[in-house]
Amino acid sequence: MDPLTIRCIITDDEPLAGEGLQRYAEKTPFLHVVAVCEDAIQLNTLLKQQPVDLLFLDIEMPYITGIEFLKSYPNPPKVIFTTAYEQYAIQGFELDVLDYLVKPISFDRFLKAANKAFDYFSSQHASKEQPYFFIKTDNKLEKVIFNDILFAEALGNYVAIYTADKKIITHATLKSVQESLPARQFLQPHKSYLININHISAIEGNVLHMGSHEVPISKYQKEELLEKIVNNRLLKNK
Repeated sequence: MDPLTIRCIITDDEPLAGEGLQRYAEKTPFLHVVAVCEDAIQLNTLLKQQPVDLLFLDIEMPYITGIEFLKSYPNPPKVIFTTAYEQYAIQGFELDVLDYLVKPISFDRFLKAANKAFDYFSSQHASKEQPYFFIKTDNKLEKVIFNDILFAEALGNYVAIYTADKKIITHATLKSVQESLPARQFLQPHKSYLININHISAIEGNVLHMGSHEVPISKYQKEELLEKIVNNRLLKNK
């Protein structure tokens, strides 16, 4: 995973408070301050120009409060509220903010809130990664992304895993490989093969075309397999 950087905007109508938060953010390696502004009107303009991940948002501001802004802005970034007033805490957390900082804000309290943001965005980032596993081959562990797999072939006490550009052989059973892969995506057309249905380019007789490879279909499994593969995706002739 690439190092996580959280882009943020600081909004506070007190210039000294905004500058203090900016100094704290500059000491925090994973935070990148895009802008500092003094009210929700400026913030609204900035967000339309350069979307960010996180807002450090004061509550008591002229024209419109931070809470009112958060309620009115469609799909806002995640928010850490900063305020001199504790009474807004419950209302803030009802809006699903990451944290609520009461002024004066110490650096250790700021860092605790920033770490909450880091944990949140790390989990979001991880959930977007493509599923994969590592397989042992020769003297190394090789990462294989599930979607890259065309098919797997049993070779005695070994399994060959084919992708578009390589063949990886590992000491394993076809069953153990199958148990590690999503069942809807990977089917077994033959006792010696496991296929990724997303990479089937054609079905011809008892053969599946997988990229430049051909994989046999067992006559005992053909009807059930074809039903799962085609599954209402067959264009019917008039």
